[in-house]
Amino acid sequence: MIRDDVARALESVVDPEIPSCSIVDLGMVERVEVTDDVVHVELLPTFVGCPAKNVIGQDVRKALESVCGPRRIEVVFVYDPPWTASRVTETGRERLREYGISSDRLGGTAHGCPYCGSADTVVESPFGPTPCRSTHFCNACRNVFEGFKDKGGPVLTIARGPGGRS
Repeated sequence: MIRDDVARALESVVDPEIPSCSIVDLGMVERVEVTDDVVHVELLPTFVGCPAKNVIGQDVRKALESVCGPRRIEVVFVYDPPWTASRVTETGRERLREYGISSDRLGGTAHGCPYCGSADTVVESPFGPTPCRSTHFCNACRNVFEGFKDKGGPVLTIARGPGGRS
């Protein structure tokens, strides 16, 4: 029962820089351990120098306080394995697309367009609004969008159907 409550509490926490997606759907939750005395949560930041880590850690503690009773709450960031966009759940990918962020790396630095699904995109800038994201341009629909930077993780292969959407 407590494990389900902890899971629901973690689902309620979002990355403040990506408010459309929970930290669970972003694949940031690496490990959760619940004992009679402690709830221990290990999180993977989307970028080592993520400036939102403190806020995320505080939000996780606050969400867990209402479900953990007298248990001690431990929230730590770990860096092994490194977070990559391949950790984003399918629900997370859909929420990111709706928000205009592609997590669909097609190979190299190319990303699929979150608006039209085209693979005809280019990197506009390696720098985005946050350290973990870059800016891209879609040649098909002529929109600018963001994507997660390549961190050397596995490349997601996307089968494109008619109309460009997977």
